[in-house]
Amino acid sequence: PDSTSNGIGGFNSVMKVTGADDSKTPFISTASHESGKVTLNVTNGAEEAIVLWENYRVPQGAVKLEGEKLEITIPEVANITERSSLRIYAYNAAGGANDVIIPLVKDEVADVASQLKRDDYHAAILYFMMVDRFMDGDTSNNQPVKDPRVDFKANYQGGDLQGIMQKLKEGYFKDLGVNTLWISPIVQNPEGAYQEYPEPRRWFSGYHGYWPVNTTVVDHRLGSNEVFGKLVDQAHGENMNVLMDFVSNHVHDENKIFKQHPEWFSSMYTKDGRVNIRIWDEQRLTTWFDTFMPDIDFTKPEAINAFTDSALFWVEKYNLDGFRHDATKHVSEDFWRALTRKLKNRVAGPKNRNVYQIGETFGSRELIGSYIGSGMIDAQFDFNLYFDARPVFSSEAESFEKVAASLKESALYYGNHSLMGNITGNHDMPRFLYYAGGSYRQGEDEKEAGWNREIKVEDPKGYARLKMLHAFIMTIPGIPVLYYGDEIGMTGANDPDNRRMMRFSGLSPEEASVKQAVTKLGNLRKNSMPLIYGSTKVLQASKDQLVYIRSYFGKSVVVALNRSASAVNLDVTLPAGTATKSAEAFNQSKTAVKDNKLSLTVQPLSFEIITLQ
Repeated sequence: PDSTSNGIGGFNSVMKVTGADDSKTPFISTASHESGKVTLNVTNGAEEAIVLWENYRVPQGAVKLEGEKLEITIPEVANITERSSLRIYAYNAAGGANDVIIPLVKDEVADVASQLKRDDYHAAILYFMMVDRFMDGDTSNNQPVKDPRVDFKANYQGGDLQGIMQKLKEGYFKDLGVNTLWISPIVQNPEGAYQEYPEPRRWFSGYHGYWPVNTTVVDHRLGSNEVFGKLVDQAHGENMNVLMDFVSNHVHDENKIFKQHPEWFSSMYTKDGRVNIRIWDEQRLTTWFDTFMPDIDFTKPEAINAFTDSALFWVEKYNLDGFRHDATKHVSEDFWRALTRKLKNRVAGPKNRNVYQIGETFGSRELIGSYIGSGMIDAQFDFNLYFDARPVFSSEAESFEKVAASLKESALYYGNHSLMGNITGNHDMPRFLYYAGGSYRQGEDEKEAGWNREIKVEDPKGYARLKMLHAFIMTIPGIPVLYYGDEIGMTGANDPDNRRMMRFSGLSPEEASVKQAVTKLGNLRKNSMPLIYGSTKVLQASKDQLVYIRSYFGKSVVVALNRSASAVNLDVTLPAGTATKSAEAFNQSKTAVKDNKLSLTVQPLSFEIITLQ
C-alpha cells in the first residue's frame, strides 16, 4: 500500500525490509599519519581489516588492528611510485564497513589538494557542453541546414570548438573551479535533415553530433581536426582534462562503414517481424535508435576491432584524456572489455596516462554497476541518485530521508569513493528549473511542452533550490558534473528545449547569484581534501533538512541543507575525534562548537557548509 515517487512522473511500491543494523557495523575514518605510517579509527570494532595498495593486498604484518585503532605501514615499494593509493575495508559480525581511499605521493599521504594532479580523477569537476549550443567563436563555419522542415530549435546555431577555446582563454571554466571538459560528439554528421520515426515525426539536423558519418573527422560546422588538437593542448596548458563524447552504439546510414560492411549491423526487424526501433529493454543490444541509425552488431569481432580503433585514434593522436560513452547499456560487454584492454595496453601502460571512461545508462543500479570494473569502464552517471534527489530539491513532494537512503544505496553498489558522475541535469531530460521554477504541468509530455509553449522560470524560488542542488553535488562522494547553463539557472523542457544557446551576458540578478554560488562551491570543492577523499556520514535526515559530514585527516566539512520556508537552528552531534579548533561558515551563518556539538543557523531554502579543523 505504500508508494513513493520514482522521480520521473510515476510511482514505485515500497517494501520495507528489516534486519540490518547500521549502528553496529564498523565505520572507518582517517585519524593521523606520519612518515610511512597511517592511523585510522574503526568505530564499533572490526574482526578484520583488508588493506590494498594498488590492488595488491598489504601483508598482515604491516596491518595492526587493535580495538578501534588501525595502524598501517605503507609498503616501501610505494616510494618508487609518484602516485598510488591505499584502499581499506573492514567487517564485523554485523556487516561490512565503509571503504576508505588514501592517495599517496610516493610513501607519504597526500593531505592537501595542491598535491593532486589533473588525472587524479577523484578530484575532477566536469563541465558538459553541447558544442553547437555553447559559444560561436568562428562565424565562418555557421552552416545551418537549409530545409524549411527543420525548426530553429533542431538546427545548427553556430557554437564551435573555437568558441570553447575562447572561453578557455578567458578563464571561464577555471573561475568555476572546473578542471575537466566533457564536449558533445564532434565527428562528422550528415549535411541534410532527417525525420524521426516516432510521432509527430519532426525533422532534425545532426547539430548534436550523435549521428556519426565519419568517426575520425571533426564536423566542419564545429571546426576541424587541427582546431580540436589545439583545444586539447590549450586545455592541458590550463591544467584541464578533455573528455570526448563517443558514440559506439550506432552510425548514420551515410557512414561508409555501413555501406562497406552491412553484415556488421543488426537487423531493423526482430525475428517475429516487428520494427526494432527504440525497444530499449527487450532488444537492448540490437534496437535501432531510428530508421537511419543502424545498430552495430558487436558479436562480430571485426566490428569490435574497427570501432575500438576509432576511439583509440582520438586518444593516441590528440592526447585525449578520456570518454563519455553514449548509450552504454546498448553496447555489449565485449566491446567495453576490448576498448579498455586496448587503452591499458597502448596508452595507460606504455605512456603512464590515466584515461577516464564514464558511461551513460538509464536503468537500475544493478545494470549501471555491471559495466563498471577494472576491465570495463571507470564509472557511470548516478541517474538513480539524481532522480531520487530531484523531487526533494525541486519541491516539497519528497523527504530528505529519501536522499539519505539513496546516498547509502549508491555507496553499497559503487563504493564510498567511486568515480560516479553526480549531475545537475543533462541534455536528455528537462532542466532542473523546469521542475523547480514552476514551469512543469502535472501529466504533460515534457518533450512536447518545449515545442508548444514558452518554458520560463515562473517561481524565483527555483533559483534557491538550484543552489541547494549545486551545494549537494559539490559536497557528496563522486564527481560533480555541471550541465552547461545550470551555473546560471537556464530552464527548458526536454530535448531540444533543454539545449538552448548558452548566455554569458545580460544575466538577471537571480542568475548572477546562482553563478556566484556555483563559482564559490566549485573552488571550495577543488581545494578541500575532505570533499574529495573524505569519509561520509549522515548526521541528520528529516523531511526538510539533511546534515552530513565528510572527514579526512583532522579536517572535516559539515553540510546542512534546509528546504523549509523558515530559518532553522540545528544542533549537531559530531563524530568522536572531529577537530573543532576552528569553524569557517561558507555562507557566514552563525555557528558555535562546544563539547563536540555544532550549533548553526541555516536560512530558508538554503544551505550552509562548515569547515572544521
